[in-house]
Amino acid sequence: MSNKILFGFHAVTVRLKTAPQSIVEVHVDATRRDQRMRQFVERAKEAGTKVIDSDDERLQKMCGTHRHQGVVARVNAVQMSHSLDDTLDAVDGDPLVLVLDGITDPHNLGACLRVADGAGAHAVIAPKDHAVGINATVAKVASGAAETVPYFMVTNLARTLNELKERNIRVIGTSDAAQKSLYEVDLSGPVALVLGAEGAGMRQLTTKTCDELVRLPMKGAVESLNVSVASGICLYEAVRQRG
Repeated sequence: MSNKILFGFHAVTVRLKTAPQSIVEVHVDATRRDQRMRQFVERAKEAGTKVIDSDDERLQKMCGTHRHQGVVARVNAVQMSHSLDDTLDAVDGDPLVLVLDGITDPHNLGACLRVADGAGAHAVIAPKDHAVGINATVAKVASGAAETVPYFMVTNLARTLNELKERNIRVIGTSDAAQKSLYEVDLSGPVALVLGAEGAGMRQLTTKTCDELVRLPMKGAVESLNVSVASGICLYEAVRQRG
């Protein structure tokens, strides 16, 4: 059996929609029989998925948390794209990329993937040495977006940003010290938006590699926003400018 685990209604339902053949089996809480669970089980069985009645203790052991909503699936990994180049080559129109530098919290990554999916970003990029990979918690928080948004962990982030620039993709980083506001910059063309960890921000080399730096206007007492909130603001401003 595959040891890759998905849990929660959203994450497992998206896998049922996008790649039902990759699901080995779905375990559901036998004591939960509300309408949402009944509809889920019906959809799973229609997709030809093996559904197993389980108890809360077993579900917790499978996914490592009590926040499983009574749904845990064993799945095989789905390969969305072999490389970043393949993904960008397949883009119809101007690429929109989200780059995360130093995001190690799985809840933050999951929320960023969800925002990226909603905004139609074509890829999310992170450095291998300063980032969290896709795990069950990320998939749960992402509510299915971990299955739909290509996520690439690269060995050398600065080199990858330079490769994006060779493709005429403007690399725009966020920094509290930037002179320009996000709303003063043209985001309508090919663009990669780079965000660092809350508080620490982008690393020095990442900052130097950006074509331009922008800041998010902060009117209150707090000094910075959660990275997923900041990602949403930046991506949706790009969406707004693209019409």
